[in-house]
Amino acid sequence: MKKQVSSFAAVASLAGALMAASPAQARPVEFDRATIVELQAAMAAGTLTAEKLTEMCLARIAAYDRAGPKLHAVIALNPKAMEIARALDAERKAGKVRGPMHGIPVIFKDNIDTADIATTGGSVLLEGNMPPDDAHLVKQLRDGGAIILAKVNLGEFANGFQSSMGGQSLNPHDLTRTPSGSSGGTGVGIAAGYAPLGYGTDTGGSVRGPSTTNGIVGMRPTYGLISHDGVIPLSLSLDMAGPMARNVTDIAVSLGVTAGVDKADPTTQTQKGNAQKDYTKFLDVSGLKGARIGLARDFMGADPDVDWVVEAAVKALQKAGATVVDVRLPKWFLDSASTMLWSIYPPEFAVQIGDYLQSTGPKYPKSLDQLIERAEAYNDLRPDGTGPNPYRWNFFKVEKASGTMKDPGYTAAHDFGMPMARALMTGTLQKDTLDAIVYPTSRTRPGTIVGSAPTSGGGGVSPTVIAPLTGYPDLIVTAGFTTDDLPVAISFFGAPYSEPKLLAMGYAFEQTTKAVRRPVNTPALPGQTVEVK
Repeated sequence: MKKQVSSFAAVASLAGALMAASPAQARPVEFDRATIVELQAAMAAGTLTAEKLTEMCLARIAAYDRAGPKLHAVIALNPKAMEIARALDAERKAGKVRGPMHGIPVIFKDNIDTADIATTGGSVLLEGNMPPDDAHLVKQLRDGGAIILAKVNLGEFANGFQSSMGGQSLNPHDLTRTPSGSSGGTGVGIAAGYAPLGYGTDTGGSVRGPSTTNGIVGMRPTYGLISHDGVIPLSLSLDMAGPMARNVTDIAVSLGVTAGVDKADPTTQTQKGNAQKDYTKFLDVSGLKGARIGLARDFMGADPDVDWVVEAAVKALQKAGATVVDVRLPKWFLDSASTMLWSIYPPEFAVQIGDYLQSTGPKYPKSLDQLIERAEAYNDLRPDGTGPNPYRWNFFKVEKASGTMKDPGYTAAHDFGMPMARALMTGTLQKDTLDAIVYPTSRTRPGTIVGSAPTSGGGGVSPTVIAPLTGYPDLIVTAGFTTDDLPVAISFFGAPYSEPKLLAMGYAFEQTTKAVRRPVNTPALPGQTVEVK
């Protein structure tokens, strides 16, 4: 597998190569189609500023979030975003560039702490909550020059498809279809061009589901590659924050900034010697040549259009030089994987949400019991239709009644089921010397918003549960569209800390297929172009 360049110098070198091209090769590109590398090259060349880029992002939010299609992805904007952008431009002019994210706007799921914007978990029960400091991953990005642009909608407390703070977000490809959850606001915002980069969190598929349904790229990294510090927990054994972007390049750029050991999170200690400071050096158009990939056909057969796209993707993988072989997972695992995940999450949330709430101010609930009490007393319906969230608030009681982390059901799933899942997937990868396993991230096209309420688990085949049960990485790349123009993605699943290999393969697949489309409901705005060389 080829390597191109290394460290922050990798992005600088890629940007420099773009700048070095002759003037005749310069071309206008809509800013929401440009990679972060291209945006950095334009800023280095003086044809773009962080202020102008932020202005373009805010213009798209103004045009599409509460106006136009009314996507309802944004919960809160950073009122100082333009001021921060101008300060970063001044730093650049003075010769200081902090890194590959300097001047790049980022949106965050509203369960990730930001010291300058309230963090609510999407719940009116935490409305106005100002965290004591940034989440570790936010601090890394902010220190690296990123502009914290907005907090976006989610399934409340990372469960479901909507929230009492943000209501229901809409899929920009089809306003009647779900944008998925729980990082749906991030998925919508990235697809609609609100920012080049966003972060969500993933417990059972909450980065990966919105990535496929909104037609973008997303990654759930190896467990512990990004710190849990400052993220409202759903289940710390399963939770991982992950980047969401319009292309694989931007995932690679951001991952190098947010990976890192954090003394406040013991799970990050395992990444020593495994994490990379720069992942763009692995991006290679020949990244599939010689690769061995397993196709998990167990996750096909539910939607003929999805299956057709996956079969076409297999041909593209083979054409790019990969060998693809079928793999089958045992029936006992397929029948029990979702149940194992749902045996772990509710008992952990019941305890861990209380731990997080201790950091909130005196007026906020401090335990799951107090959340239930406040929810039962809350009946304010707002003019925009947001307010009580019956599904999520009723599910508080399910979590409360789910038992403890000492009960046999929990310990069987956590202490024995998760190691068994890791052994199974490690063995599957090793048996056929596989670099990755691919499968449709979602077995079916996005469902309609009406009738798509989440369930409480209970078995069945669910592709997205494999990564959280094992802690292994999963990269999502758009593969094509159904006959009714809805996105379909494939997952590149690999061994622990195989992000370099997955990014190489995902990038090669992306460059081969070029399947990403701008959503029909969020077209380009006039004058929003960047000169790219």
